[in-house]
Amino acid sequence: MAEAFVRFLDTAAKTGCPRDQVENFVAAGYAAQAKQMVFHAAARRCDLPDGPTEIGFGGARGPGKSHAMFAQLSIDDCARYPGLKCLLLRKVGKAVRESLEDLRLKVLSNVTHIYNRSSGVLTFPNGSRIILGHYKNESDIDSYLGLEYDVIGIEEATTLTLQKYRAIRTCCRTSKPGWRPRTYSNANPGGTGHSWYKKRFIIPWRRDEQQTSYFVPATYKDNAFVDSGYEDVLNSLVGWQKGAWRDGDWDIAAGQYFTNFDITLHAVKAKPIPEWYEVWLAMDYGYTHPTAVLLLARDNEDNITIVDEYSASKRLPEVHSAMIREMLARWDIKEERIRQFSIGQDAYAKDQEGHTVVDSYEECGWDLTPANMSRVQGATEILRRLGDSEASIKPTMAIYANCVGLLETLPRMEHDPRRPEDVRKVNADDEGEGGDDLYDVLRYGILQDANELYAVLL
Repeated sequence: MAEAFVRFLDTAAKTGCPRDQVENFVAAGYAAQAKQMVFHAAARRCDLPDGPTEIGFGGARGPGKSHAMFAQLSIDDCARYPGLKCLLLRKVGKAVRESLEDLRLKVLSNVTHIYNRSSGVLTFPNGSRIILGHYKNESDIDSYLGLEYDVIGIEEATTLTLQKYRAIRTCCRTSKPGWRPRTYSNANPGGTGHSWYKKRFIIPWRRDEQQTSYFVPATYKDNAFVDSGYEDVLNSLVGWQKGAWRDGDWDIAAGQYFTNFDITLHAVKAKPIPEWYEVWLAMDYGYTHPTAVLLLARDNEDNITIVDEYSASKRLPEVHSAMIREMLARWDIKEERIRQFSIGQDAYAKDQEGHTVVDSYEECGWDLTPANMSRVQGATEILRRLGDSEASIKPTMAIYANCVGLLETLPRMEHDPRRPEDVRKVNADDEGEGGDDLYDVLRYGILQDANELYAVLL
């Protein structure tokens, strides 16, 4: 027991947990594990003026992330600041209610508190409280909007859309002196919010560019209390579920279409484009939704490289044109070298005055051609060019690492449940986040030289 306590103190010191936080844990009889300690230390960095305000934890199933979040809220935050008001949001369900009751009995067994089951409120002697919020549908969260919470904890954050996450975060504010509002969340890969959570937490963590957000990755291997039976369940998973739920792989999403996409294989370091490469452009036009453009190149062995990308919404063709020319200049590519510039055929639709989007771009000096819009053929061709490492089939398509949007888009594309051979259509949100625009323009670019027999004309 003494050795375990020494290890606990040593881990706390190494992870940066301050002394008073450790004292709170000891007083409550809470023995956090190493990755949980990293999460707790990150939570305390929210106190700093330049510290994060959003802490994410987990990534896979089984690391004790719910345990750690509840402990942070109750035996550290509420214990050290009187009158704190916390909201803990969880998906509704019988199993969730039972697990929360188990959690309360374990974490707060040595902590004085009052739990009102009917109101779902935990109250502590110093006046701090935790409101246990449950939701079945996203609309249920609206009942909490407009209120003020000093801390918000969100379980299974990837079950929420970005809009709803942003809405609930507007409630994370305070009038208490010396307290800095913060949001804690845990999540597994997959789900409605996979894309925004990855962009908000995972990408900054991978790039070591964490500022307002901070992510602590963990799997079942970080939990010494996971029984062998649960480990066997995780190991028995197949497909995307094994990568997501067992390994915490954020490049895997439920129903993933391009299962042969591997960012470590297909994303390559950018380098200059040789003069003898063929180069061309492809565009998917939008206004409210993004206009997306890709620059592609091909060597004499039919290997295609996605060189650069451009994506922006609510801009006029003149602005897009200037940005496309800037993209070409970055690669020292003259406009006359562009072999072809294809655009989605919806851009040929005429307005009331008989004017088209294509007309606007031609007025800006571009010579556009209608893209091959075949969805199934396009998806099939991308699959083929990605290759198959398990079958020793080398890819014939590479994507420069600077094409961040495309590299994030491909792994989240899913099968259309009504037409499994096609990719499910996904629109960007009101902020231009998510969506399949870069995937669509990749289809156009890849099919630019496809046999006319397969071209689909509107």
